[in-house]
Amino acid sequence: MREISPEELSKILDEHADWEVEERREGERADLSNANLINVELSGTLLNYASLSGANLSGAHMVFTELIDADLRGADLRGADLKEADLSSANLSNADLSGANLSRADLGCANLCEANLTQVKNLSINQLSNVKALYEAEFDPELMEQVKDKYPHLLENPEYYEEE
Repeated sequence: MREISPEELSKILDEHADWEVEERREGERADLSNANLINVELSGTLLNYASLSGANLSGAHMVFTELIDADLRGADLRGADLKEADLSSANLSNADLSGANLSRADLGCANLCEANLTQVKNLSINQLSNVKALYEAEFDPELMEQVKDKYPHLLENPEYYEEE
């Protein structure tokens, strides 16, 4: 696990903000892959297209954080507060979202393939309607029954999907 000091994190986030604002001409895209970011405060941060694969974000505060097209493959998001975060088109495959608060989060087109959604708080059936797949996802049994009834295609093996 990669240790990142608060000063280094601040610098990375500033560079990423410049990269986003300057339409990817200036600054540098954030690479926080495999970083130890337990309980970090990232609320309101722009992390679109950032690499957070394998990062430990357990307990992180990420309210209103923009994570559009972010790479969160294999990230540990257990207990993270992602309330009203924008995770549209984010890659959350193999991520652990157990106990995460996804209240009013945007999961449109997010890849949740094999993500652990056990005891995810405030996840609604409507949030799942635009998700690519939930193959092998674990979450509330009552919600699983609703998914089986309304969106059975989400539970199919993603190997059968053609690349978009």
